[in-house]
Amino acid sequence: MKSDAGHNSRDHFSSQYGALVAIVGSAVGLGNIWRFPYIAGVYGGGAIILLYIVFVLIMGRPLMLTELTLGRLGQGNAYGAFQRMNAPGMGRLIGSMGILAAFIIMSFYTAIGGWTMAYIFKSASGGFAGASSQQIQQIFSDFVSHPVWPIVWQALFLLATMYVVMRGVSKGIEKFSRLMMPLLLLLLVVMGIRAITLPGGMDGLKFLFKPDLSKLNPESVMAALGQVFFSLSLGMGAILTYGSYLSKDADIVKSSKYVTIADTVISLLASIAIFPAVFAFGLDPTSGPGLLFETLPNVFGQMPAGQVFSFIFFFLVFIAALTSAMSLHEVVVAFAVEEFGMRRPVAAWLISLLIMALGVFCSLSLGIMSDFTLFGKSVFDLMDFISSNILLPAGGLCMAIFLGYVLSRPVVETEITSGGRYRPHLAVFYFLVRYVVPIAVFLIFLNGIC
Repeated sequence: MKSDAGHNSRDHFSSQYGALVAIVGSAVGLGNIWRFPYIAGVYGGGAIILLYIVFVLIMGRPLMLTELTLGRLGQGNAYGAFQRMNAPGMGRLIGSMGILAAFIIMSFYTAIGGWTMAYIFKSASGGFAGASSQQIQQIFSDFVSHPVWPIVWQALFLLATMYVVMRGVSKGIEKFSRLMMPLLLLLLVVMGIRAITLPGGMDGLKFLFKPDLSKLNPESVMAALGQVFFSLSLGMGAILTYGSYLSKDADIVKSSKYVTIADTVISLLASIAIFPAVFAFGLDPTSGPGLLFETLPNVFGQMPAGQVFSFIFFFLVFIAALTSAMSLHEVVVAFAVEEFGMRRPVAAWLISLLIMALGVFCSLSLGIMSDFTLFGKSVFDLMDFISSNILLPAGGLCMAIFLGYVLSRPVVETEITSGGRYRPHLAVFYFLVRYVVPIAVFLIFLNGIC
């Protein structure tokens, strides 16, 4: 292996703003636009949102700062960074988990990303106009179970991701994020305004922002804890890899704060764009994972100018999915480039082919391979379970332990303060990383495997 290959000539973000929008783009994805709203719907709205915000503060932001610190300190990919921090044993374990998690997630994430692309075109062609709820559910079922079209859209989504990653950090990921993240925010605001102005839309806002604490239970607490990982893209090496592209004079404490705030705001805006419309048309807010592809097309089919708003919505979902997919792809590509000395275009193509090889089985497992199971799960569900319930919490737990107990405090403080340039109060951060985060993540891990 060539753990220092190309190290001195590594690409970096060109500015603090460019770095910020890229990291926000990494964090913002289907976890915000798809998973956060349906989790909020299933577990009662306001109560779990309040709980989620608390967990973001005590677990999400400390882990975000932890990954940014480790990445910039190690100045390498999710594997090589730990090698350069003189942690060959534990570092190999943490880095390998992050790279494996990113690769596995991409295998099924690209499938869902392909669905968003397909639904952009379905929306533009008026494919949902006049369709009943049952017909819309059948449209989705027929599409995901088709043996060819989901794979075609998955490949197109992966090609779009690969194209950006091939262009590098500053000219690809940062440039794309600068354009797409403000556009995503604008589209969410437009959708939110349209949703709350629908007759009956205010009932959706009450559902979201009037907490009913009686709906909280151990299951909803664990769902809120786990959602922090999904929404902030923690534990998979993406934030750590992006952190390695930050300049040494960047204020990573402020970066962690701004990213967690932006990510939470976008999750809330997505919910505001969805639930007022759901309530306005008398649909079920607890419809779960089908909320995005089955319930919302039903809403758009009944809404004035619904074809336009359906197109806008699925386009913004595509943007969110793509910016996160870019960061996941970059985790594995950076590993191949820096540890094996591959040229970036070659690495991007090779990784994409490997992702697609596994991704085809994930897609087919929802259709013609639905009867094939491993450990009682379809290939799609198994990849989701391994990454979400095992690798992500285990990776987050190990990173917190590594920073809190293995690295010397002076080294960590020097990195976080950029050599004394900034003067953040780190006592609370250390308390959370050393005690609160490991306990919370361990509970997620136990819940995921039990």
